[in-house]
Amino acid sequence: MKRNIKKVAVIGSGIMGSGIACHFANIGVEVLLLDIVPRELTDKEQQKGLSLNDKVVRNRIANDNLTAALKSNPSPIYHKKFADRITTGNLEDDLSKISGVDWVIEVVVERLDIKKKVFEQIEQYRTPGTLITSNTSGIPIHFMSEGRSEDFQRHFCGTHFFNPARYLKLFEIIPGPKTSEEVLGFLNVYGDKFLGKTSVVAKDTPAFIGNRVGIFGIMSLFHQVKEMGLTIEEVDKLTGPVIGRPKSATFRTVDVVGLDTLVHVANGLYENCPEDEAHELFKLPGFINTMMENKWLGSKTGQGFYKKVKNDDGKSEILSLDLDTLEYRPGKKASFATLELTKTIDRPIDRFKVLVGGKDKAGDFYRKNFAAMFAYVSHRISEITDDLYKIDDAMKAGFGWENGPFEIWDAIGIKDGLEIMKAEGEKPAAWVEEMLGSGNDSFYTIKDGNTYYYDVSSRSQVKVPGQDAFIILNNIRESKKVWSNSDTIVEDLGDGILNVEFRSKMNTIGGEVLQGINKAIDIAEKEYDGLVIGNQAANFSVGANIGMIFMMAVEQEYDELNMAIKMFQDTMMRVRYSSIPVVVAPHGMTLGGGCEMSMHADKVVAAAETYIGLVEFGVGVIPGGGGSKEMTLRASDTFKKDDVELNALREYFLTIGTAKVSTSAYEAYDLGILQKGKDIIVVNKDRQIAEAKKHAVLLADAGYTQPVKRKDIKVLGKQALGAFLVGTDSMYAGKYISEHDKKIANKLAYVMAGGDLSEASHVSEQYLLDLEREAFLSLCTERKTLERIQHMLKTGKPLRN
Repeated sequence: MKRNIKKVAVIGSGIMGSGIACHFANIGVEVLLLDIVPRELTDKEQQKGLSLNDKVVRNRIANDNLTAALKSNPSPIYHKKFADRITTGNLEDDLSKISGVDWVIEVVVERLDIKKKVFEQIEQYRTPGTLITSNTSGIPIHFMSEGRSEDFQRHFCGTHFFNPARYLKLFEIIPGPKTSEEVLGFLNVYGDKFLGKTSVVAKDTPAFIGNRVGIFGIMSLFHQVKEMGLTIEEVDKLTGPVIGRPKSATFRTVDVVGLDTLVHVANGLYENCPEDEAHELFKLPGFINTMMENKWLGSKTGQGFYKKVKNDDGKSEILSLDLDTLEYRPGKKASFATLELTKTIDRPIDRFKVLVGGKDKAGDFYRKNFAAMFAYVSHRISEITDDLYKIDDAMKAGFGWENGPFEIWDAIGIKDGLEIMKAEGEKPAAWVEEMLGSGNDSFYTIKDGNTYYYDVSSRSQVKVPGQDAFIILNNIRESKKVWSNSDTIVEDLGDGILNVEFRSKMNTIGGEVLQGINKAIDIAEKEYDGLVIGNQAANFSVGANIGMIFMMAVEQEYDELNMAIKMFQDTMMRVRYSSIPVVVAPHGMTLGGGCEMSMHADKVVAAAETYIGLVEFGVGVIPGGGGSKEMTLRASDTFKKDDVELNALREYFLTIGTAKVSTSAYEAYDLGILQKGKDIIVVNKDRQIAEAKKHAVLLADAGYTQPVKRKDIKVLGKQALGAFLVGTDSMYAGKYISEHDKKIANKLAYVMAGGDLSEASHVSEQYLLDLEREAFLSLCTERKTLERIQHMLKTGKPLRN
């Protein structure tokens, strides 16, 4: 049966319901968002003379919740205009409208009696064959569909989105007793392909996969922290980015999510998993009970494990909870010798062997922590899932872990992991020893670019399903390597397409990366049909290597700096004007030079979560890798007869001058960085490299012709320059910008006006590149620019001086 999802109904408009509604709107689906009717008027409604029968009052709960969601930061919506795809209503007046939707998603309060009542109401209006799912974090699915019709039960299952729905990728699908295979298969593909999620089919067990393992991990830490005499800062230091986890680590994450939410799930696991060998770990330690009694629930109550206060100087300060005294105290810096040993190891997966070998308290912590986790996940096969890769997928997609527990165990070594477990008094499930006995010494293997996992039931390595839609660079990096240097690797993606992958710190663009791009284009022009520039790191690129620029500028090596800038410009122009199509695949932070590279591509295949912009003003310069030139060119291409051309140019000027960064790839269209009709967006980042390769093939097969360099760019000369200088003068006079901001803006104005030409003229790209390079170089001689660069290198934050 073919299904098309054109319209969905979301029942329940709370934080989760509104978030789910927004994410469906993100992907172009029409959404009906319903909630209950208020039982009393607000003071404001009374003052306006409204009654409970007025539609605006009856829809108030859904309207207010959606408005609050759209105002939240980070935003649940890719672009504010997408909110127009959502219609609000109430369950009394509008429930009949669900007869016209393709999928009904229930997201009401986590109480079985209420959910069953809602399903009874839904079935009165639901069209047979319509998908019906419940977003629940733990209520057994088989209880919910009791008493419903056969058709309802065949099309019913759990679909557990993680909050926030836009950003967390896990999409757990939990079948009920009668859920059809067709429904499961459809939701699995839809979650991946359209919602951009990692779809994981879970068994109908308490808390499913992600929360079962995730809550175990947190509860285990709650008990360890007191036992080992660790502070909350120390635990957050040990469980954050150093092991590939989010910056919020453990205790800050609990504060954000809400302690009450975690306690609710933990209590449910304690009550519903009496046979769990770690059952007692789900019992709340004393300090958690006290925090619950005091309503120290985290961000929502203003204090949790951390508390933000104003100090005597009126500045904000973060206090930390002392778990012994349960009083707040100033934060303490955490440091461990073992962590120092990992500073030169870039990838978290390569650090675990060092971490578990530590001789200090950190080493003790990791051995104890991983021993407990490895034992626990081994015993969850086959209770919560038959396939170990699903546990890893759930933890990576739902909790932001870079590596799942079985991947970490592989990195440490299965036998070494068993030794650590034995020393810590933990016992693995029997199948692990059986696996080793059968000659399998890893949970995962790579073969022909595909990932295989150890299947417990067949006792063999089995291919992870669904990989055909993806290209996983980790799996082909060595076997398909064509060329490499210290900061780039060029890989053969097949079908005549190469990929160049950055491997520098934060994927910054320096000499080695530029060399790699040029080499990849050289090879592709001689032997291949096209090139993709893409990677699968956390961010595409944070821009040029400003450390290198800083050193050259400080040492006044201006000739070398000029050559470095020219090499950057020339490389971007090669991306634009090579004889083969070049497709750039940005994602995450794509700043400065990363943005400039995207703007020079034949086509951009951007991930929806791309935060892209020209941010050079923050370090005291203008875009110097062709970005200023390209914005001028794009403004020129928008000029229409009888338009006020200066107004169009001003928009592009302000995009650079205010260092605007899109909060999604869709916003990048508004900034003129991505181009409608040429560049495309993919929701699932995992599909991005494969999609970019597909478009490189299409461009090549269509008979790609090397473009001709532009000499027809209209610049406005003194007309634009004068207007921009007046504008920067007034901004400075009004104290909106500093003197140095004004100097940078005036340099940019000179470039984008095409200099002080007496009248509008047509110029070449090279003319603008020369102006851009000269302006960039002159700003690098300014003390205040060097201060900005130095501050950025030290703190990662811009300086306004």
